[in-house]
Amino acid sequence: MKKILLFTLAALSLTGLWSCVEDKMDPESVIKVTNSPQNDFDRWLEANFLLPYNIDFKYRFELNESDVNYFTIPAAEEYAIVMAHLVKYLCVETYDEVAGISFTRSYFPKMFFLTGEWEYRNNGTIILGTAEGGKKIFLAGVNLLPQYMKTAEDLNHYYIKTIHHEFTHILNQQKEYPVEFQMVTGNAYVADEWSDSPYDKEFLQNGFITAYAQNSDTEDFAEMQSEYITHDQAWWDEQITKAGEKGALINAKLDIVRKYLKDSFNIDIDELRATILRRQDDVLTGQVDLHSIKVE
Repeated sequence: MKKILLFTLAALSLTGLWSCVEDKMDPESVIKVTNSPQNDFDRWLEANFLLPYNIDFKYRFELNESDVNYFTIPAAEEYAIVMAHLVKYLCVETYDEVAGISFTRSYFPKMFFLTGEWEYRNNGTIILGTAEGGKKIFLAGVNLLPQYMKTAEDLNHYYIKTIHHEFTHILNQQKEYPVEFQMVTGNAYVADEWSDSPYDKEFLQNGFITAYAQNSDTEDFAEMQSEYITHDQAWWDEQITKAGEKGALINAKLDIVRKYLKDSFNIDIDELRATILRRQDDVLTGQVDLHSIKVE
C-alpha cells in the first residue's frame, strides 16, 4: 500500500509540473475560507457564555471537533438554542449558586460542542457525550431534544446528567478522589462487558447505581455523583432497596463522593442536588424561557 501511495504522489507531482509549463496559474486561490456572519444567537452566546465564563459554545458543525469514527449530523439552531439555555440554567448557574462564580470560571470546561444525532457504537450502546482533557464537553443528540425533554427522567438521562457526569471527570482531573473508593467494589468492575447480560440488568445487586458504573472506578464515581444530584431522595432510596444487601456498598461509595466534594471544593452535595432539582422544576413547569436570544 505504501508503494502505491508513493507512486500516486509522484505521478501527481509530475502532472503538476507539466501543467505549470503549459498553463498559467490562476491568481485566485481555489481554497476558500468562509466565516458565518454573527447572528443573534451568536451574540447571545457571547453575552452569556464567552464574556462571563470564557466558554466557547459551538453549535455549528466543525469536522475538527467531531469524531470521524461515527456518522452524525449538525445540530439544528433552534434546538441548539434550547440546549444552550439548559446548560446555562441547570448546570453553569447551578454551580454559580452553590459554589460561587469563581469556582465555575475556574473549573467549568471552556468549550461545548453540539451535534444533532447520537453516536452509535457496534455493541448496541450510544454515546451521549464526552469530556476531553478537562477543557471540552461534547453533547450529542441535540436534534432529539423535543422527544426527550418532556419528563425529568428523560431530560436527565439523555442530556443533563451527562453534563454533570462529564464535569465530575473534569473535577477528578483537578483533584483526585480517594483510592478507597475503588476498593469498595474493586473486584466487580467488568470494563466494556457492562452492557452485556447479566451485568446490564443486575447492576444494583452488584453494588452499582447504573450498569455503566461497572465499567471502571472512574466511571463509577462520575455515575454516583451525577445520578445522586439529578434525582430526589425517594428515587435514591428506591434504588438502595432494590440493591438489597449491596445497597450498603452503594451508600458507602456515596459517602466518599460526599466527603470528596466537601473537602476538595467545599461543595455540599445535598445543597447541590436541591438546587438542581429546584431549577429542573422551573424548566419543566415553563418558568424559564428556553427560546429567547435577546441580549439585555
